[in-house]
Amino acid sequence: MSSEVAVRAFGLGKAYPIYAQPADRLKHLLSRGRFARPRQFWAVRDVSLELLRGETVGIVGRNGSGKSTLLELISGTLEPTCGEVSVDGRVAALLGLGVGFNPEFTGRDNVRLNAAILGLGPREIERVFDQILAFADIGAFIDQPVKTYSSGMYARLAFAVAIHSVPDVLVIDEILSVGDEAFQRKCFARIEAIKARGATILFVSHTAASVLELCDRAVLLEAGVHLLTGSPRTVIALYQKLLYAPSEQAGAVLDEIAREARDPGSVVPPPGTTEAVPAEAPEPAPGDPPREPEELAFLDPFLESQSALFYEVNGAELLDPRITTTSGSPVNCLSPRGRYVFRYDVRFEKDAFDVHYHTLVKTVNGFELGGGTHPQIGELGRDVTAGCRVSVAFEFECRLNPGVYFLNCGVTGCGGQQLHRIIDAVAFRVLPDPAPTTFGHVHFGHRAVVDGEA
Repeated sequence: MSSEVAVRAFGLGKAYPIYAQPADRLKHLLSRGRFARPRQFWAVRDVSLELLRGETVGIVGRNGSGKSTLLELISGTLEPTCGEVSVDGRVAALLGLGVGFNPEFTGRDNVRLNAAILGLGPREIERVFDQILAFADIGAFIDQPVKTYSSGMYARLAFAVAIHSVPDVLVIDEILSVGDEAFQRKCFARIEAIKARGATILFVSHTAASVLELCDRAVLLEAGVHLLTGSPRTVIALYQKLLYAPSEQAGAVLDEIAREARDPGSVVPPPGTTEAVPAEAPEPAPGDPPREPEELAFLDPFLESQSALFYEVNGAELLDPRITTTSGSPVNCLSPRGRYVFRYDVRFEKDAFDVHYHTLVKTVNGFELGGGTHPQIGELGRDVTAGCRVSVAFEFECRLNPGVYFLNCGVTGCGGQQLHRIIDAVAFRVLPDPAPTTFGHVHFGHRAVVDGEA
């Protein structure tokens, strides 16, 4: 294997026998395979890829696409049905809660056991033992059996052992999502340090922002098949398109992904260019002034909220929530710093007084980024009579960084009583910024001045 390649998989596949009924397994065994033959379920099929030394690669895909199985094959905890995989260097794998731990042993004993499994010798273990305990920070529980641990304690101890094994290849399967915010931040800071040291990092994540921020490349899996490897921006854009596509349109999206795999850059422009716009959007002629951000926004028919939750109608009903440009064109793929309008209608079935209209922006994992109320909090709302239909428009500037977000809408009246509410009424995507200057969810909008530099 080349000195620049840390992980190489070729024709990798993992199949599991699926029996029609439990008794068939015994029949198959006793008949030496002549009767009750199982069908083969391929969790991973014919995957070939190379991971270079020092790069960070994210694996994305819908549930059941084979992401975790692929990580287990690469880390050596699963034997492949076919193909081969080779890893150059020490591997530390965080594949799930309790993997490599004996539930009857104490945390202290499991640190030594897990560190030995990861390849540390007795002297190495003693040298980093106190550092592991300090990083995990689970207090007196270190002397209790790990079967009494919470999921967060499991994650803390497992990650602490893994990073102190000084891995050449670090494999992570979404285990960090169970930790609290402070611990997650500490983990990601350490991952960044491991990456700076030159280790190869491979991880599964359902959070697009993590892949875009941390990864050099991304891999897209679907039904155990390796569809695409490319820049995180390209892979995430196509993955989200597949994720939100109606079932009858999924085939067309898969064809689009196949075209991108055959001809990179054919579907999503390469890094450094403007993010994808509709095919029919005219290109600016030479000498034309640059287009405003909202002119690059467009409507992706595949991007619809799959998690909308409608509350009971209690005197008013919210209708037709949507995002438009300021000129009224419907959009859901927004350019950073463009101005847009979140609109919805409200049909009142009963008289209501002191009516207020609400909106709220949330991340994919439900974190509330901010919202608005009209009239403002503390101000008296209008009175509305039964049978009226009003149109509500919240104009806003898109100060969000690339990713998928959701908008709630609601209406209250009669002294704060909830009349109707829709959770995740609209899904929208913020497109990559051609000249990014900030990170996280919110565009910082800063202006920096530095004095005294030579």
